[in-house]
Amino acid sequence: MAATDLAATRRQLLESGRSGKLDAPGLRQVLVDLHEFWLTSKGAELGVRPQSGYAIVAVGGLGRGELLPFSDLDLILLHDGMPPDEVAEVADGLWYPLWDANIPLDHSVRTVPQALQVAAEDVSAALGLLEARHIAGDEDLSTLLISGVRQQWRMEIRDRFPAVVAHAQDRWRRGGDIAHRAEPDLKSGRGGLRDVQLMGALAIAQLTDGMASLRPDSPGAGPQVAYGRLLDIRTELHRIAGRPREQVRAQDADEIGAALRIGDRFDLARVISDAARTISYSTDVGLRTAGNALPRRGLAKLRRSPIRRPLDEGVVEHNGEIVLARNAIPSKDPGLILRVAAASARTGLPISASTLSRLADYAPELREPWPAEALSDLLVLLGAGHHMVDPIEALDRTGLWGRLLPEWGAVRDLPPRDAIHTWTVDRHLVETAAHAGSMTTRVSRPDLLVLGALLHDLGKGRGADHSIVGAELAVQIGNRFGLWPQDVTVLSDMVRHHLLLPTIATRRDLDDPATAEFVADTLGHNRVLLELLAALAEADSLATGPGVWGEWKASLINELVRRAFRLIDGGALPRPEALTPEQVALADKGGFSVDIVPADGAHTFRVTMVAPDDSGLLSKMAGVLSLNGLRSHSATVQSHAGSAVNTFVVVPLFGSPPEAGLMRQQLMAAVEGKVDVLARLDAREAESPIPTIASVTAAPGAAASAGSTDPAIDGAGHPKNAVPALFAVAPPRVIWVQPDMDATGPDPGPDPGEVLMELRTDDRIGLLSRVSAVIERHGALVRWAKVTTLGSTVVDTFCLQMPDGGEDARAALADDVIGVCPPPQPRSDDDGNGPDAYGGTARSGVPIS
Repeated sequence: MAATDLAATRRQLLESGRSGKLDAPGLRQVLVDLHEFWLTSKGAELGVRPQSGYAIVAVGGLGRGELLPFSDLDLILLHDGMPPDEVAEVADGLWYPLWDANIPLDHSVRTVPQALQVAAEDVSAALGLLEARHIAGDEDLSTLLISGVRQQWRMEIRDRFPAVVAHAQDRWRRGGDIAHRAEPDLKSGRGGLRDVQLMGALAIAQLTDGMASLRPDSPGAGPQVAYGRLLDIRTELHRIAGRPREQVRAQDADEIGAALRIGDRFDLARVISDAARTISYSTDVGLRTAGNALPRRGLAKLRRSPIRRPLDEGVVEHNGEIVLARNAIPSKDPGLILRVAAASARTGLPISASTLSRLADYAPELREPWPAEALSDLLVLLGAGHHMVDPIEALDRTGLWGRLLPEWGAVRDLPPRDAIHTWTVDRHLVETAAHAGSMTTRVSRPDLLVLGALLHDLGKGRGADHSIVGAELAVQIGNRFGLWPQDVTVLSDMVRHHLLLPTIATRRDLDDPATAEFVADTLGHNRVLLELLAALAEADSLATGPGVWGEWKASLINELVRRAFRLIDGGALPRPEALTPEQVALADKGGFSVDIVPADGAHTFRVTMVAPDDSGLLSKMAGVLSLNGLRSHSATVQSHAGSAVNTFVVVPLFGSPPEAGLMRQQLMAAVEGKVDVLARLDAREAESPIPTIASVTAAPGAAASAGSTDPAIDGAGHPKNAVPALFAVAPPRVIWVQPDMDATGPDPGPDPGEVLMELRTDDRIGLLSRVSAVIERHGALVRWAKVTTLGSTVVDTFCLQMPDGGEDARAALADDVIGVCPPPQPRSDDDGNGPDAYGGTARSGVPIS
């Protein structure tokens, strides 16, 4: 067959494919068979036969056996040191007919040592030669090359791995993220065909087992299925474009979708996103696995296995990944999935693929309503800012996120209908929640803010008004989460009205009193709902795309919210709860007492501590709890008959709480000054096993740091000797409320001479003890306090009697309180607008500090 006949047959195959006689896989296989036949025949004509000292070797698409309509022929003419004139004659006889027939060709002529030298010097060449396949001629010569390249690759992979990762990173920078590109590069983009081939190369190096397998019920059903989908789309793209093209253009998308029976361009975009995210996740897992499996040399061989550091009940860190503790039993612990995800978000460490697989196989469904601990872990996850993106993506790619939120399937990989949106709908929800995580201290209900951000567009993809549908779904989900009925109502209203403020602010006259009245009436004069919607509007805009949130839009919404706040009466101020008869009896008895009883959840306990009321007592009580590994979820601080009666709802970090008698002795030692509680808290925090998030990148593709040569970074790109994370996602804030002497009604506020101080911040070890110590150092007396931990955010209210109630004294106290809170991590999009940007003044009109 002449090369011109080969070209003509190629054209006929493409025409028959358009008429529906050949599908994409069939077309690729026929093209492979056709070109192999021609090369074998032509090679025999030129003397390229068995034992001839010549071989034709294919790399690229023909080497993989998946030749696309307009892919180049990547060929190597291999020879065993033949005379140059003879080699040139054979090469010319092979290459010129292909050139004359306008068949794209990428060729080289090499001996085996020459090819090995090229592979040793060039990562791209090495990756290509790893896919080499014998086509014609001396098969022993081809085998010598193929086996030599693979052996060389395995021997040198330890030194070449950083270059391999850098090569992939450079390709990702140029190609972008396929899952979120309007015109994705199917070949070289992140999550594309090259990534699957990269994992194959690492499998040849015996560092991985190829693409990490996903469960059959997972989105994408596995990387090989995802690879096949992208390959079919790329095949149709070539056929429709009539030339080699890797980017799916908008004008070709409908035709590609129709040819593959996928649907329109939106359906095609959803399939591409699904496949790319599946491959991206598997690539991240593969790079981590490969980095951890790199062969050691020298003294490194003598090191003991990495230690397992506990992070939470049943959750440990091992070799830079989140894994299950040896005694964890997923089949008996439904909340383990969320504890694992929360630990990953807190530490910035990835979840081990084997852990995800084990959870998917054995973890049971959470009963409804969810236990309080499960909701708390979900809030910790959502409150971690952009550090939550990777763990949620890992849960989603392995089918676990859909198990927690079955409603998620309707928006998974759903492409946006508006070009202004950067992300798919599901990723937009996650991004909105991530931005909301940096605003949790602006609102009084940070838990509802992050939940509303996660659910606000969940009604999309269902053929009706997504705000109305989403509000109904929010009721269903809120009840499943175990929220109080009034909180379910607020959550549903957030979803129903999440577009209210941006729409009214940009389309109505703000100077018209009816505008603010309409907003207040629509929201039922609910101040909490208004502040939640204000923060959600900003988070939603920031997560939509560049330029959606700016000074003009922010100023309009802020002004609208200020005007609406003036029309809304505030709710009742916090007040202390009445003591129970049992607590009164303990106080009347006097002395020291510690009582521990189980609370509502399986791992939750209520601790009542009684001691003679004295300065510094609260910080010592809270410190004793923290030193015993008990995290306070809420606390009520009161006094009676000369005794402090403080009740704490706690969750042990591990295991069960200590004996009440032991804690009583520790409390007495702390009060008597025999134990410096704060010093021990500092030491405990310095020894915390939780790695710093600051040293782990949270951007998409964080695993790209694998293979770092930094001695402080392990093979998976994570810190070897991490230290505790002492910064917050949201900046800490202090809010002051002074009594309104002219107020009337059943709740005028604190008594004269008292002031309410509300602290909103991310949690840290011993925070309540540290804040109480600061208050005590300023000479203020805590009359009562209510402490609430909502996920990783605390909202603590202290009723203080201050020796000097002036603004300077309050400002100094606030500064010192903020000084012991976790400092906020920098935000590139933070404009410095705090709660006061939304008219956030206290009920008495005293500005927020």
